[in-house]
Amino acid sequence: MKPRISVLTLGVADLEQSLAFYRDGLGLPTEGIIGREFEHGAVAFFELSGGLRLAIWAQDDIAHDSGLPKHPVSSTAFTIGHNVRHRQEVDETIDAARRAGAEIIKVPQATFYGGYAGYFRDINGHLWEVVWNPQMLPPED
Repeated sequence: MKPRISVLTLGVADLEQSLAFYRDGLGLPTEGIIGREFEHGAVAFFELSGGLRLAIWAQDDIAHDSGLPKHPVSSTAFTIGHNVRHRQEVDETIDAARRAGAEIIKVPQATFYGGYAGYFRDINGHLWEVVWNPQMLPPED
């Protein structure tokens, strides 16, 4: 398999509420919800760095499309890492997530590897780590 992962899709309970969280609360760029004309097709995409996209799709629709039963989100089964270029961006991002309705799991603090990081759980239970790692800085925008 060639490493061509281009979309990470999060199952969400409420598509409109999740759109507001990611677009308005975290400031991720999006064209909004598309695909409403298709049964089980409403989805929103957010442009991330390097051509990667984050999608939100109703968990009920994912269950319908895949044929799998719906299960609760497990915050410890999968994490999303958001790397920032500057240490203070960790605090800023965690604060924006809190204002948008996220639960702060771990307040930002120094890490064992010389970085600075914190965790929040989004409104659907997905766990995000916001991290500044001086050895792994993301590219300039």
